[in-house]
Amino acid sequence: MTATATRYLYLVRHGEASPDESGLTEAGRQQATRLGQRLRDVPFSGVHHGPLPRAEQTARLIGDQLRNVPVHVSDIAGDYVPYLPNKDELPAESADYYLDFLADATDEERENGPALARRALDAYTGPVQGDKDRHELVVTHNFLVAWLVRDAMHAPKWRWLGLNHCNAALTVIRYAPGRPASVLTLNDMRHLPAELRWTGFPPELHI
Repeated sequence: MTATATRYLYLVRHGEASPDESGLTEAGRQQATRLGQRLRDVPFSGVHHGPLPRAEQTARLIGDQLRNVPVHVSDIAGDYVPYLPNKDELPAESADYYLDFLADATDEERENGPALARRALDAYTGPVQGDKDRHELVVTHNFLVAWLVRDAMHAPKWRWLGLNHCNAALTVIRYAPGRPASVLTLNDMRHLPAELRWTGFPPELHI
């Protein structure tokens, strides 16, 4: 059956995590709360989050600011390697760097990660059935945000590598019937004051 309504997919990387990744720092909690305040008027059908504490806590803090939106845990919103390229897929000048980065992935991760990534594409992308647009929020990790942005841009599968998303930043992808996916906003941190923004740049170059 042909999909007839638009899906708006809101993607969020978890807030700043504690060094042992057991949960969020105070800054991470503030990041999540501020993002929830920004999103409180969006008519979400649901919030989905990965099973790790930093994603779960971020989703709950966002959910506290929303209007009776159900919050669900899902393994497909978790932290995993979505795709492992072969060397000949990668640019020659950076192939060794990326392969070294992925070298520690276990056999289980190499099997389960791509399977979860395929399920995430099935669950979270594309237009939807019905006569009402759907707004969904996925609170996840850097790798999955990168994987879904890469897919929306029809980039090669390996190109999730090198996409870096900030803590509690917002990315929105629109999937309208009969049209290619559109990345409406990417890595947006305007809801965060400067002291809560992590940019990936060294401190003297924060923007």
